[in-house]
Amino acid sequence: MSNAELQSRKVQAIARGQGNAYPVYVERALNAELWDVEGKRYIDFGTGIAVCNTGHSHPKVVAAVKAQLDNFSHTCVMVNPYESAVALAEKLNRIAPGDSDKKTIFVTTGAEAVENCVKIARAHTGRRGVIAFNGGFHGRTNLTMALTGKITPYKHQFGPFAGDIFHAPYPVAFHGVSVKDSLKAIEHLFKVDIAPCDVAAIVVEPVQGEGGFYAAPPEFLQALRALCDQHGIVLVMDEIQTGFGRTGKMFSCEHAGVEPDLMTMAKGIAGGFPLAAVVGKSEIMDAPLPGGLGGTYGGSPVGCVAALAVLEVMQEEQLVERAVKIGDTFNQALSALKEQYPQLIGEVRNQGAMIAMELVIDGDSEQPNTALTQAIIANAAEHGLVLLACGFYGNVIRFLPALTIGDEIMAEGLAKFKMLFESLVD
Repeated sequence: MSNAELQSRKVQAIARGQGNAYPVYVERALNAELWDVEGKRYIDFGTGIAVCNTGHSHPKVVAAVKAQLDNFSHTCVMVNPYESAVALAEKLNRIAPGDSDKKTIFVTTGAEAVENCVKIARAHTGRRGVIAFNGGFHGRTNLTMALTGKITPYKHQFGPFAGDIFHAPYPVAFHGVSVKDSLKAIEHLFKVDIAPCDVAAIVVEPVQGEGGFYAAPPEFLQALRALCDQHGIVLVMDEIQTGFGRTGKMFSCEHAGVEPDLMTMAKGIAGGFPLAAVVGKSEIMDAPLPGGLGGTYGGSPVGCVAALAVLEVMQEEQLVERAVKIGDTFNQALSALKEQYPQLIGEVRNQGAMIAMELVIDGDSEQPNTALTQAIIANAAEHGLVLLACGFYGNVIRFLPALTIGDEIMAEGLAKFKMLFESLVD
């Protein structure tokens, strides 16, 4: 069966709204490499959107999952729980930033984790309002679409959305939005739209994912922490894409030395198995009544043992430190490309192995080069690469290599990317 034949079947069988970036059908994958049904090899710089931080099919994760399947696959953690869920919650409570006592709940997706943060914050505070940021992405449920600060494709045609959601600018120096601008906008919200005593939570990505891989300056996250403390607001860090070593810390907010009240975890948590969590301060996490939180598949025993294995791999292979080295290597290579093409590459930025290259027209940060970005993605497979785009205007190439990627494969992939880029612009 060819890629083209499978794509034809897919178009007939699966709704168009669930599209695919590449008409490339994977047959097997190992660490940072994929092979399609036609036998072609690809270097994966997307890792399933920051999911396989420990690489595809890490032997330790595979072994843990196989052993669990020999015992049982599901009982529902809310009916007949199991030790792996308790052990994982204990570990997540320990590694979450800050010294406060923590508790955990398990769900299945990142969107569920964000939505449960709002539920918990409202139960704890007795308040209604939630503040999020322009360019943020928090999921595809009705509530998380309301929180998401980008219309197309995530919100278009899907309203009306949940109420009592307010947005402020996210600080992005490259686009002229300062920390002062963002904080001033929140002050205006307090004057115009909702009083701080009615705000249950502020939800923020320490590095915007879909928004363009913009890292919040440490002073911004610190100011949000102070603002929330002042007004009794729950500070929620959405670490779905930034967690589990991706940014050179276990969690990105550690770069700012900020302890959130609640934080979301998903994507890299379980090496490719569906699992997500909310971890937060015990007194806040315990606000909902028994039965108020949960879900049939949340805390799957298969996902829990996979996540425990992921945490072991991260420690044994020092993947947090490895993320810093990967980020430095990518930054150096992409910055050299920027020196060659300053009119096309506006900025190269990274926090650890969360790496971005923003494409512009005539060196102007306010002229996004969406066409070139789309061309790079469209031609990546021909060059043996898997790449992802993001950004408010779809003009950012994001790189999310496995933290286990070898130096030789990384160098090969970067060389392929340079050839791809130059083939389109020279």
